[in-house]
Amino acid sequence: MGFPGTWMTESESMIYRVVPKCACSTIGQIMYYSDHGTFFDGDIHDAKTGLHKWARDDSQSVIRANVKMGSAYAFTCVRNPYTRVLSSFFDKICGIQRNGKRYRGNLVPLLTQKYGIEVGGSDGTGDFDQIRSFRRFLLFVRDTIRWRRPMDPDIHWSAVSGHVSTFIVNGGRYDNIFWTERFNEGMSSVLDKIDTPHPVDLEAIPRFNESEGHGPKRLHPVEDYFDDLSMHLVYEIYKRDFELFRYDFENPANKLPVGEIDLDEVHAKLGD
Repeated sequence: MGFPGTWMTESESMIYRVVPKCACSTIGQIMYYSDHGTFFDGDIHDAKTGLHKWARDDSQSVIRANVKMGSAYAFTCVRNPYTRVLSSFFDKICGIQRNGKRYRGNLVPLLTQKYGIEVGGSDGTGDFDQIRSFRRFLLFVRDTIRWRRPMDPDIHWSAVSGHVSTFIVNGGRYDNIFWTERFNEGMSSVLDKIDTPHPVDLEAIPRFNESEGHGPKRLHPVEDYFDDLSMHLVYEIYKRDFELFRYDFENPANKLPVGEIDLDEVHAKLGD
């Protein structure tokens, strides 16, 4: 029984299933601050201490025991599939990462060769047709998820429901799932349920968007990137995300949810 992508405060006040591209850097920093009264100096994904993480061998037994007992408040955060996959494209495909290199080494040359995707040149600053390249990227995303070729799906564009489900399948239960688009409201609903060693003032917390500035600026409204075919592909890839987390498939311009998340339904449908 494992809980990949799971973080927990050292005080065991809350446990969080990380979902990439869904405010995970900010949530991790809030968890760190709630225990230590200060933010981690750097990208919270790089923290080796101060926060239990499933990726740390010495944290696994503590996380496993806590999930079994259900003592920490368990939550996760989700995001609109349209804006999430678009963000993944600009950050991971078009952008230069914080190590000064392209994401996953030879991935961009592969996409250029096989799918004709442009990314703005070697440094991502050149002009290119963002809409055309993004739509071709969606074909690649579909291929990775449906046929696992030319590579396995990446965590940044694989379905949110897939990330969320591992916690349930392996024996966990969420107390709360909230939307990135209503972040303060959702994070408040978590903090209101727990006692933390240090109080957290959400209004004063900065947003730790570690991917910001990696890639070129998006030039068009979200809806311009999605024609009928692109919407069909997105629905094929992220159908469960739209349905379970109540996002609006019909209107890419509407990033907000159109209903409430039913936790019992999420556990029933993702616990198979």
